[in-house]
Amino acid sequence: MITGLRTLALGCALAFTGLSTQASTTLTPKIGVLTDMTGTYSDIAGRGSAVAAEMAVEDFFARHPEVKASVISGDHQNKTDVGAAMVRDWIDNQGVDVVAELTSSGVAFAAQRVTKEKDKLLLITSAGSSDLTGKGCSPNTIAWVYDTYATANGTARAMVRQGGKSWYMIMVDYNFGEALARDAMDAVKDEGGTIVGTTKHPLAAADLSSQIFSASASKADVIGLAHAGGDLTTSIKQAKEFGLTDSGQKLAALLMYITDVHAIGLDAAQGLYLTTAFYWDRNEASREWSKRFYERMNAMPSMGQAGVYSGVMHYLEAVRQAGTTDTTAVRKKMGEIKVNDMFAENAYLREDGRLMNDLYLVQVKSPSESKYPWDYFNIVDTIPANDAFRKPAASECPVFKK
Repeated sequence: MITGLRTLALGCALAFTGLSTQASTTLTPKIGVLTDMTGTYSDIAGRGSAVAAEMAVEDFFARHPEVKASVISGDHQNKTDVGAAMVRDWIDNQGVDVVAELTSSGVAFAAQRVTKEKDKLLLITSAGSSDLTGKGCSPNTIAWVYDTYATANGTARAMVRQGGKSWYMIMVDYNFGEALARDAMDAVKDEGGTIVGTTKHPLAAADLSSQIFSASASKADVIGLAHAGGDLTTSIKQAKEFGLTDSGQKLAALLMYITDVHAIGLDAAQGLYLTTAFYWDRNEASREWSKRFYERMNAMPSMGQAGVYSGVMHYLEAVRQAGTTDTTAVRKKMGEIKVNDMFAENAYLREDGRLMNDLYLVQVKSPSESKYPWDYFNIVDTIPANDAFRKPAASECPVFKK
């Protein structure tokens, strides 16, 4: 009997030891999704970005229960001070290990300063300024989906090659719009085109009629639209109302999301060229995941929302392989693992934090071409990552100057 009790006690001790060991190896990374929940960028990111992060956490836990991640989200209201304060609070008081999404480049730069100071990771998916991995690069920053250089180059070069030699730029008046217009104008001039004029407008402008009239009066072949979200929707709708495209001038959306096309409608958006990093109907993997996203959001994902899922999954895999949430160890591991998922194939992280993923030049379908809901794009060309993004030799990031 004594022997039996000793055996039982030993078995219990071993069982508790096993539970203790399992508990001690459980990793609990915390992800903060900082986005525009209610403003001009809420459709391209917003609640959908938080949902994408939650899907990633759920899917990863189902495969690897030793990584029990969690997600919190917040609205930066497109204000740099609000965004920076939220990031600081998340890191100091709520244990956030990585801040994701961002949307606004201004907020992204503010968050970048805080994450660098606090030695936490910043995973950018919808903020687009190419300066975030250029002259403003940080060892703690990862840019996952696109940047202004890639989308502006892809669209601008294609338009010039199709005969759009003279350009007029309408841009939103902050660093994102300026970077987007700058990168596009550089591409236009590099292809032998000319810039005949530019105009700016404030973020979330209710009326862009004066900018549209100026563009029309310029007689430029192409009107470049260097803004996004609600501003892009407004400019295209007003251009249609004022008959700008009927006069023979073409619109070039330098950054456009599928949610923008949905908001504008195919009648107004048809024929537009744009560059995107993701299209839900591109292949079986993108369709399968996008339909799951649709069940939660009643909308197909934007490239930024798809990028949140992909980036968070990659981050969690790096945490799992590194066996820690330590920023340096996880960032190093993220650079070692290739990305092969519903978002990208054989993509990799470059030293400056830029994900090197292929992009796609697409043209918006006409209403008669669209056969089912959200059937909006014809993929015209694949732009290899090495052609899409700025070359290291042309980058201002100090990591390439060593």
